[in-house]
Amino acid sequence: MHSPSTSPVFEEVACALRSAGCVFAEEEARLLLAEASSPTGLARNVQRRVEGVPLEHILGWAKFAGRRVLVEPGVFVPRRRTELLVNEARALLPDGLEPTLPVVVDLCCGSGAVGAALLHQVPLVELHAADIDPAAVRCARRNVVPLGGQVHAGDLFDALPSVLRGRVQVLVVNAPYVPTEAIRTMPPEARLYEPVVSLDGGPDGLDFHRRVAAGARGWLAPGGHLLIETSQRQAAGTSAILAAAGFRTRTVRSEELDGTVVVGRAVVPCVMG
Repeated sequence: MHSPSTSPVFEEVACALRSAGCVFAEEEARLLLAEASSPTGLARNVQRRVEGVPLEHILGWAKFAGRRVLVEPGVFVPRRRTELLVNEARALLPDGLEPTLPVVVDLCCGSGAVGAALLHQVPLVELHAADIDPAAVRCARRNVVPLGGQVHAGDLFDALPSVLRGRVQVLVVNAPYVPTEAIRTMPPEARLYEPVVSLDGGPDGLDFHRRVAAGARGWLAPGGHLLIETSQRQAAGTSAILAAAGFRTRTVRSEELDGTVVVGRAVVPCVMG
């Protein structure tokens, strides 16, 4: 079912979305109209959106890093700000052929959006993604496996094959970093329709950053990098956690993407002769 953006149907849908508080009502109306297979289906999807269901869960996909990523109901929706994590990881990967494929790990992968984006941009990597949530793992496999990556289920590093120890060149992490008390202030589409496990980062939002920093060095290759998405407000805390765990850190901020990433490289201890 396709309707031009000047049609009465479009205006009716856009008006309903605007009244529900959708900031990008016209753009969402176009997408809902383009994806609708029947007037009944369109009406049902508009009502779901008005009720607060994330648009991406209704469409079944999210636009991320210039491509469509499959997103199932109950799975964390990839945000545009996370494209900064992809950009910074991509900059650390080689452009040419290497004797062995560089190993990249997408930890707390959710839908697998970051790993899939990296595989599109740098196909010659050995990519592993992992998440503890069964729905996320199932969704990530749909996005990552067709591109040649692998997806594992489990809690942080426990999910990874032991053969990866000491071999990971780039470890990207978009772990939950919303402070527990702040979850109740989030928009309903996140608070009600995305799993709490993908949002709750503990009292200060940095519990997972502490756990990742504590375990990462044993998995990284010499000269390997750990990249963690964080918020602008929490960046100093994330950086301090990595520094205390033996990483040399730098913080990258993109105003355009509204994204913040802390990049850490393990400091090699000096050996006195």
